[in-house]
Amino acid sequence: MSPIFSEKVAMLMRAVARDVVLPRYQKLADNEISEKAPGDIVTIVDRESERRLADGLAKILPEARIVGEEGCAEDPALLDTLGEGMVWLIDPLDGTANFSEGKMPFALMVALIAEGETRMGWILDPMTPRLCFAAAGRGAYVNGDRVSSRAGIKSPPVAAIGLYFMDDGQRRDIAERAEGTLEIVTIPRCAGEQYPRLALGQNDISLFARTLPYDHAAGALFLEEAGGRTAWADGTPYQVTDRSPNLLSAATPGLWDRAAEILFG
Repeated sequence: MSPIFSEKVAMLMRAVARDVVLPRYQKLADNEISEKAPGDIVTIVDRESERRLADGLAKILPEARIVGEEGCAEDPALLDTLGEGMVWLIDPLDGTANFSEGKMPFALMVALIAEGETRMGWILDPMTPRLCFAAAGRGAYVNGDRVSSRAGIKSPPVAAIGLYFMDDGQRRDIAERAEGTLEIVTIPRCAGEQYPRLALGQNDISLFARTLPYDHAAGALFLEEAGGRTAWADGTPYQVTDRSPNLLSAATPGLWDRAAEILFG
């Protein structure tokens, strides 16, 4: 795919952020926020953003099917098709809970999947506006500048661990294992912010218990292309077709190995 292709996607995402997302930031009415499942917030912005992104992406690459987070909420079987052909995978508003509370961070994320492999990924922070882009085998970029991840300078390493979807036993186990070996920090409740934090040196390690592909496809590719690593607890490389729990990421492969030994060894 040419640079013009990737820029068309970026321009679409910026337009949706400008026209749909930002005008409603801190201005949502109560009737524009609801639960699609217990503890899982959705807003009018999620739905409108997905419609706009889906329409635009279909024009950019018509042969790719559309699989979006809100479409999957209505038809979960859509996630079972990610290994077939070409797919636009959309998270129209990552960090919806933050957005609904009038807080940052939140992001728009798009990934292009081909036969189950993530080929390109885009993450837009509408507030900055920072655009992270990666293409398989071609590197990771922030606003057009190539970036490389590296281990942080803090000791112990800084680990952002998502505890919300873990059971009490796993939370206790993680806390005991991390004691004295990792500095646990609060997650941003937005994968579209967490992956850039790893690639850009703010965090060293992250662990997600919930691994829905629209939350992770673009970010995992961005981190990998920057030189980091994302894999399951047993070391199996991340695939969008696998929704196993406990997805571990780190700024470098060496940090990943260290984190896996601490948390799961």
